[in-house]
Amino acid sequence: ESSYRINRKCELVKSKKGNRLIGLCYLTSQDAKMIRERIDDLCSDSAYDRSFWEKALESNSKLCILAKEISDNDVIEINTYEQLCTADSKSDHLNNQAIDIICKTLKIAPEDIHDINTLKKGMTNRSFIFTAKGSRYIMRIPGEGTVHLINRNNECRNYSALKEMAVVDEPLYIDSSNGYKLTRFIEGSHPCDAHNFSEVSLCMNKLRSLHEANLCVDHEFSLFDQIEFYESLWPNKASAYSDYETTKNNVMKLRKYIELNIEKKTLCHIDAIPDNFLLKGNDVFMIDWEYSGMQDPHIDIAMFCIYSMYDQNEIDKLIDIYFKNNCPDNIRLKIYCYVSACGLLWSNWCEYKYQLGIDFGEYSLKQYRYAKEYYRLAEKELGEFL
Repeated sequence: ESSYRINRKCELVKSKKGNRLIGLCYLTSQDAKMIRERIDDLCSDSAYDRSFWEKALESNSKLCILAKEISDNDVIEINTYEQLCTADSKSDHLNNQAIDIICKTLKIAPEDIHDINTLKKGMTNRSFIFTAKGSRYIMRIPGEGTVHLINRNNECRNYSALKEMAVVDEPLYIDSSNGYKLTRFIEGSHPCDAHNFSEVSLCMNKLRSLHEANLCVDHEFSLFDQIEFYESLWPNKASAYSDYETTKNNVMKLRKYIELNIEKKTLCHIDAIPDNFLLKGNDVFMIDWEYSGMQDPHIDIAMFCIYSMYDQNEIDKLIDIYFKNNCPDNIRLKIYCYVSACGLLWSNWCEYKYQLGIDFGEYSLKQYRYAKEYYRLAEKELGEFL
């Protein structure tokens, strides 16, 4: 509903109860020129920074263009895939790659797909949940710039290595060329609450069992190389942080200590964040293995901490849970170093996404702060070693 109604002169005037606007506006050349000038005026006033363009049409309690009246019977509102199917089953807009994959994999017709809902937008991908023949599924579609961030062949190898372990979201379909993935929805599950340490303990037990399985793949997630790689992707070739070069140089100093204290390498999740641990009762499923590769298991602990935005007390608590209160001092310090290095890693990742027009707000800034603050903490402990 709008706050404008049509009067007898076909003018649009202010009203407490207005006519319904259908979202289409046709302008004459003369009107367009006038509206351009009004938009320019509004752009110079910060009070209108978040206004819709229609604000430029307002003048003395009416709009400066005339109305075109349309019958309700001539308009169909389409907000969903299913509404489009109902309105126009032959629409070219229904020719969708994700829908084609779903139909071929599940051996169903497009009209069997119902209740499509977008999931909370992930940082790497976009996904939607849907129902087909009484079961629910999740379809993953790669997000902006993902082709440069993820090696999909490696992701497929990760799932192959994990198929004997009851820890993963087993794909019904996964494409190594484009990153589309179809999985069953795990009914009755929910993501780990990073501030519920009973749930966190279950997740750390599952993570430890993964690390103790000593699974192997033929690719490694090289932390410090990836820091450089994400930086190389920046379209603007420069960081938004004025002290970036100093921060980066400091983080790179931690590499020697980290590598001297690596006891083994095994298949690690890498993106071991609370959202990627699904709990169903006491069962834990780990999802989204696209960044995974061979690494020091302790990197996964740091990854969980920085995504959860833990402070040092919470980080120590998580370390104690994973190590059952028996973490050697040198390993605890190494995890602090990982917090710093992983903070810079994801900060660089966020800067790449930001330069593509995607802003992660506080998360991005917090990762950069981890890089700086935990370098300083490590520096106090390591002293001349650096």
